[in-house]
Amino acid sequence: MARQLLSGSGPSEGMEAVVEAAPPVALGEVFRRFWPYTRGGRRWFVGILAFVVLGPVVDAAEIWLFKIVIDDLLIPRNLHLLVPIALAYLGFTLLAGALAFADDMTSTWVSERFLLALRSDLFRHVEGLSLGFFERRRLGDVLSRVTGDVDAVETFLLSGIVNALAQVVRLGVFLGVLFFLSWDLTLLALVIAPMFWFTARRFSRRIRAAARERRRRSGSLSAVTEEALGNIALVQAYNRQRWEHGRFERESLGRFRAAMASARIDAVYDTVVDVIELVGALLVMGLGTWELMRGRLTLGGLMVFLTLLSRLYGPVRGISGLSNTFYSASAAAERIVELLDQRPQVVQAAAPPRLGRSRGEIEFDDVSFRYPGTARPALSGVSFRVAPGETLALVGASGAGKSTAAKLLLRFYDPDHGTIRLDGHDLRDLSLDDLRDNLAVLLQETLVFHGTVRDNIAYGRPDVSDAEIVAAARAADAHGFISQLPDGYRTVVGQRGRLLSGGQRQRLVIARAMVRDAPVLILDEPTTGLDAESCRRILRPLRLLMRGRTTILVSHNLLTVRDATRIVLLEQGRVTARGTHPQLLAHSAAYARLYRPHGTGDRPRAEAPP
Repeated sequence: MARQLLSGSGPSEGMEAVVEAAPPVALGEVFRRFWPYTRGGRRWFVGILAFVVLGPVVDAAEIWLFKIVIDDLLIPRNLHLLVPIALAYLGFTLLAGALAFADDMTSTWVSERFLLALRSDLFRHVEGLSLGFFERRRLGDVLSRVTGDVDAVETFLLSGIVNALAQVVRLGVFLGVLFFLSWDLTLLALVIAPMFWFTARRFSRRIRAAARERRRRSGSLSAVTEEALGNIALVQAYNRQRWEHGRFERESLGRFRAAMASARIDAVYDTVVDVIELVGALLVMGLGTWELMRGRLTLGGLMVFLTLLSRLYGPVRGISGLSNTFYSASAAAERIVELLDQRPQVVQAAAPPRLGRSRGEIEFDDVSFRYPGTARPALSGVSFRVAPGETLALVGASGAGKSTAAKLLLRFYDPDHGTIRLDGHDLRDLSLDDLRDNLAVLLQETLVFHGTVRDNIAYGRPDVSDAEIVAAARAADAHGFISQLPDGYRTVVGQRGRLLSGGQRQRLVIARAMVRDAPVLILDEPTTGLDAESCRRILRPLRLLMRGRTTILVSHNLLTVRDATRIVLLEQGRVTARGTHPQLLAHSAAYARLYRPHGTGDRPRAEAPP
């Protein structure tokens, strides 16, 4: 039956799932992992419990008034009780409203504090994961976990528990009143209670499977949406809107099928429970009518009993179905647990030495590295040294390992073999904050945030003054175009800086690196995607930026590396040549072959490489 209900909710035949399901986690483990996040709101639990107790008491009192209305007001036609009963109803209604208001406000505060703590901790954890995690995962699915799945965890841990307590209290209060009215009718009503539990038990596994598939499909849909809209320029340029819409529709259809499977299970469960309730009510109604005819129960008592019974079956039904509610919410909790269980590939030292401002001496000592899940090493036995203030250029064809060396220097990854040193310190012995405070970087992808020009320049050093920002922009040849923007330095540049040209974005990033004023500079393909004019314009500010700093320049454009102190040629992850530009032109056929498309104005000098 579970397979029938879930049919059509899995990935289409022959297609790989966009997002895999998270590993199952026991309910007890979910509770243990997330209970600490309730710490900030636990002092309010007493108040919430008081509201939970007082609410059913007021409800029972209101229902009891109905008995008085029938037995003492309507049947004997005693109109003198009308005003007191009306005032009592008004008082109980106001009291119930006040309790409901206090309960809602307190519960919402506790829930939102829980969500704030968990979501903040989860985001901090995700930010601290190594770059390899983000290169393997779908960003849309990660966003879905940080947002929607966290809300479901709150349902599991707080709302679900408070609801369970409320159901137990309501059950106790209503049972007490029912036994007071008629103990034999109450016992008859409770005969069907085990049927609720048995039904919930039978459906729990199916409900959990459907909930897990629904959460997975939500993550897949978010992933596909984020990828398509995040690359909308490419999608439109290649007329792939229809194909992306097809992907979106497939994932939407998968989520629809999962939702329908869940709805079918819930509908069948609700129908079965409704039938059980009806059977109980009919049994009580039959016996109650017989006792009414014998004079052992008043008409008001029977009406109130049936009213209370309808309220009683709600808590019985709720308590029996709590496991289903928890199983549904735990499907989201499993996805959060899987995310929290991810550990950074790059581990910080327990007691790192304080580096301070680095001199900028860099050394790669027999460094080898292979990306996880790949067979071929990205770097093999790479060694070089850069003295403070020198510029080392890493050149080679695409895939030679140039950018990998930059990533290792940033400690996005750690080498599998060998050592990378900064001022003689193994990078693995330094704290990440200390290391990266000494680095300024221009990545291959020009990263600009949705914000003002000033915000983007100051991103690497938030306390920088306006005068320093303008000075950096002038040095980066960016002040001119910034001054022509509608709001100058306060102009919002759009998502990923799309309101700026490629060259403008690059000069903005150079200004950001200048403001950071770090002793070590990493330039990873700084001219990628720029036309000849834009490339020419950024060379002067790049030289200003490199002046006095230890620079690792990664480039396939050999026109940008001719002035480097030393050039290292990488081929298939290995160092095959090293020297100055003239030396390599004279003695390295591979370097000369790479340089040939860029120009022929250099005349090699017969200078032996060091």
